[in-house]
Amino acid sequence: MQGRADDQRDVFDVESVAGHLLQPGSVYAFLAEHRLRLFPAEMFTDLFPSGRGRPSIPPEVIASVIVLQTLHNFSDREAVDAVTFDLRWKAACGYAIDASGFHPTALTYWRHRLAASERPQRIFEVVREVIEQTGAVAGKQRRALDSTILDDAVARQDTVTQLIAAIRRVGRDVPGAKDLITIHCTRLAALTGQDYTTSGKPRIAWDDPTARDELVTALVNDAIALLAGLDVETITTAGGKPADAVALLALVAGQDVEPAEDSDGTDGRWRIARKTAPDRMISTVDPEARHAHKTRERRQDGFKAHVEIEPDTGLMPAVRLTKASGSENSDANVGAELLAADPTIDQNQDLDVLGDSAYATGDMLHTLANREANRDDGRDDGRKDGRDDGRKDGGKWTPLLKPWPIKPAVEGGFTIDDYAYDPDADTLTCPAGVTRPVSPAGRVSFKAACRGCPLREQCTTSATGRLVLLGEHHRLQREHRERATDPSWQATYRQHRPMVERSIAWLTRGARRVPYRGVEKNNNWLHHRAAGLNLRRLLAMGLTVQNGTWVLA
Repeated sequence: MQGRADDQRDVFDVESVAGHLLQPGSVYAFLAEHRLRLFPAEMFTDLFPSGRGRPSIPPEVIASVIVLQTLHNFSDREAVDAVTFDLRWKAACGYAIDASGFHPTALTYWRHRLAASERPQRIFEVVREVIEQTGAVAGKQRRALDSTILDDAVARQDTVTQLIAAIRRVGRDVPGAKDLITIHCTRLAALTGQDYTTSGKPRIAWDDPTARDELVTALVNDAIALLAGLDVETITTAGGKPADAVALLALVAGQDVEPAEDSDGTDGRWRIARKTAPDRMISTVDPEARHAHKTRERRQDGFKAHVEIEPDTGLMPAVRLTKASGSENSDANVGAELLAADPTIDQNQDLDVLGDSAYATGDMLHTLANREANRDDGRDDGRKDGRDDGRKDGGKWTPLLKPWPIKPAVEGGFTIDDYAYDPDADTLTCPAGVTRPVSPAGRVSFKAACRGCPLREQCTTSATGRLVLLGEHHRLQREHRERATDPSWQATYRQHRPMVERSIAWLTRGARRVPYRGVEKNNNWLHHRAAGLNLRRLLAMGLTVQNGTWVLA
């Protein structure tokens, strides 16, 4: 049956014997006194619907260990060792001095159960409920958005290693594929004398470009032959590991290669592509890890942690981990979703949303503009087609987002803001005073007017004249850039936006590398770590219990 805490303390209970040594206001002291209130047993009953095979470890103990484990970024074995030998951990979990810990696999088992449940982030959610109950962020009218790259837990693989690993994985996971590899995948052995029973790189003259191209050709053609010999449609329909292995092989065989320099693509000769695929998979060990370019100079491999923070307190009401690339995982898209999912935001109050230029996209500004309460005053929302989406009920969400820098078409010349836009007539006027209509596709042509124009050299280098392309929400972006020039806007941004870096530093200190593979497991880990950091921050703010209610002293 489900384990439960003993109501009667052991004579050697650490809290009873040495509880006075715990630092007041620490996470250890808090869990020692309040773990049952924070993580009641009924909070986890849905994880074990069967009366059989249920763990004997009390759930509040596991939850406490998970919080401490992610705070210290310990492995499962290190966490269990801490429960066994560290008196602070024993006190936090209600253990006696001479009590041994549990097996490390118990933590793996509980995380698996949590991940498979309908509330995988319940530990984070419980701490967020404490934030709401204390009123720590009640009435706060600002939220800051930011993201940071977390290193993956695997090594980057080159194209050759990925192809060999993907073929070997198909041989392991797809029934009967091992025999097909022996029959169809013979080009590698013919070229190097090494078959797919060996995982290492083949011995070739790596300094010879021709030898490298011959190796890539052999590997790609072996992969194509293997896929042709498999019933891919049936395997894909069945799903599971075989389908994943086949999909991975197909991806690897195509993402990094291109026809040889003098090939038309039909003669089976290949080489490493001279460019990188936008959403390139970097390792067959963790197919969800990605290249990340936080800046032009800073390049990392891994995942992206998105956070929404209340800047005055440093608390994180919403977090999410995603792949490091892909438009659906952009800062603006995920940031808007975090704001919408944050239950600590009073939907009827005004809110300032702070963020760097990665969040100042047209779609993000459109989302925030549509939060204005009862402001359907007939104005359009900046769409090029003139349609008005209206205003939704709720508080006004004001973007304090650093505008995306605009570049002139000619260095030192005019920018798009030097072109006057008339929203009523839907026209654009160039610096020379020529007015042209905006097409439904957002195109504005000044080509004919550029002939003989004395300002042409400051507008365009095109021989045919200037063609302007306006984005869907160009009006919102133009208005936002104008607002951002206001000194009070800039003062508020400089005062509150940098505070998010403090919380990012807490999040990444000693935990820049994720401990698991894949988005789901690491997203759960990120929520557990954020829960521990939020709890620690609340304790620094004076979290306590009065009359059975969480309050800040």
